[in-house]
Amino acid sequence: MQVFYDQLSPYGQWVDYPSYGYVWIPDAGYDFVPYSTNGHWILTEYGWTWYSNYNWGWAAFHYGRWDYNNYYGWFWIPDNEWGPSWVVWRSAGDYYGWTPMRPGVSINVSFGNNYDSHNDHWIFVRNRDIMRSNIHRYHVNRNEHERIIRNSRVIENTYDDRGRNARYVAGPDRNDVQRATGRQIRAVGIQENNNPGHKLNKGQLHIYRPQINNHNDRDQRAAPSRVSNLKDVKKPSERNKNNRQHNVNQRENNKRQQQPGSVKSSKQKNNEQVRDERDKKSKKPKSEGRKKRNN
Repeated sequence: MQVFYDQLSPYGQWVDYPSYGYVWIPDAGYDFVPYSTNGHWILTEYGWTWYSNYNWGWAAFHYGRWDYNNYYGWFWIPDNEWGPSWVVWRSAGDYYGWTPMRPGVSINVSFGNNYDSHNDHWIFVRNRDIMRSNIHRYHVNRNEHERIIRNSRVIENTYDDRGRNARYVAGPDRNDVQRATGRQIRAVGIQENNNPGHKLNKGQLHIYRPQINNHNDRDQRAAPSRVSNLKDVKKPSERNKNNRQHNVNQRENNKRQQQPGSVKSSKQKNNEQVRDERDKKSKKPKSEGRKKRNN
């Protein structure tokens, strides 16, 4: 777990959350939604895989689970099992939909009729739009969710990863998506990264997939180096208001530094001081010389 605590700290806050322990609250914007914001779906050998544009996407969309709090927004609970994504899929006529799989819910339970998720946490798109890189622009209006869910069924396709002795939710069938999109789909291969991160390049997804344990290198129980008090965490709109103002200030500082003559370098300041001293010395003898001649 230590790799999560260390690598995700710059991008959010770790807090000690009741019933979960250490959870991570990302600084990703007031409108952030996991498996929706700043990313898209790609098909890999393991099924439909979420490719995120966030630097921390290799971790929070492939390990652990997401949950929601009405005040704090979305937060991530780390876990040690890798997957192409941790979502539940549904199909309803011309629509595909998905929602984050809740903490503590197994794949078998998520496939059951008794599994429930808040309607607003579902995301639906037209089948033909499932592979769009800007998929967030094609979400169906939330007012339609209840009707779509009522007429939908859970997609129970899975993939057995014998190398890791794991089973993943694979999502929609490739042939069905090909018919809906009118295009042939070639699965993207997955290559192991040795360092934290991920990159999609030339039909290959290079991604960091470490084996996770609950202790650090010194055999101590893993923990974040800094834990925020839950009472001090602001709601998403306030957290990101501060971040936006910081970014604006930073951009203004950068602009001022780029303007000629707006910020003087130490060399320029030293040259000016030398000129001032030289001027003072040159002026003093002249005035004294005039006084002597007048006398």
